[in-house]
Amino acid sequence: MSTLAYCFGNVAPFYNLALVAVVIYLFIRLFQKADKKMFIKPWKLVFSAVLIYVFEEIITVLDMSGTLDIPAVTFPLLETAIISIFIYGLLLQKEKVK
Repeated sequence: MSTLAYCFGNVAPFYNLALVAVVIYLFIRLFQKADKKMFIKPWKLVFSAVLIYVFEEIITVLDMSGTLDIPAVTFPLLETAIISIFIYGLLLQKEKVK
């Protein structure tokens, strides 16, 4: 069973990037369809968080392949930025709804 978990752990960044490509396509479609009356500022923030996630996954793939040597503090900092952007987007949406 540990071999299966090891295999999934090695390919996870690759299929995560494939799924994120679909999400980025959907975001681009949303931004193209948006008109001036739509409040999409929170969605733009979520999109920036997704782009940070893509950057993090690319760094992970490069680190796993041995191309780059990334310090251990890099990943928690990127995840903190992603969470902060999500929270800020939620607070913006909450203020808009009021």
